[in-house]
Amino acid sequence: MSEMELLLVNEGENCTLYTIQFMSEDKSEFERFYAKFKNDVEYDNDLMRIVALIDKIADKGALERLFRPEGKYSDGVCALPVIQSKLRLYCLRLSDKILILGNGGAKTTRTYNEDDVLKGYVITLQNFEKLLKDGEKDGSVVITENTIETDKIFNI
Repeated sequence: MSEMELLLVNEGENCTLYTIQFMSEDKSEFERFYAKFKNDVEYDNDLMRIVALIDKIADKGALERLFRPEGKYSDGVCALPVIQSKLRLYCLRLSDKILILGNGGAKTTRTYNEDDVLKGYVITLQNFEKLLKDGEKDGSVVITENTIETDKIFNI
C-alpha cells in the first residue's frame, strides 16, 4: 500500500488543477510526466501541445471535448490530447471546473490496456477517484463547484 496526497497546481479562472503525489516520491505525478519528456526531441512538440492545452484548460475550463475518454465508462479518467499524438497524459476530470493531472507516457500500443506502465497510471487514477468519493461520504474530503478541500493522506 502506498500513501499519496492531492496537490494544488493552479487555480485558473474557470478550472482548478490538481495533481497527486506519492509520499515516497520527490515529484508529483504530473512533474514526473513532464520530466520524463522535457529533454526528448522526439516528443518535444507533443509535450508542448499538452502543456499549452493545460494552460487553456485553466483559462477556459476542463471541457469534455478537450479530452479522450479512457478507463471505464463509469469513471472520470481521460487523456490529453484528443488529437494525434505520441504522448498521453492521463487525468481525472471531475467536472468542467476540477481536473486532476496524473502521469502518462508514450503511446506505442493500440490501447493503454496493452501497456503495463500506461495501464498502471490509469488504474492509479481510478483508485484515487474511488478514494475521493469515499472521502466525500465520510466527510474527510469536500468537493465544491471548483475546489477539493482535504488535508487527507490517501492510502492507495
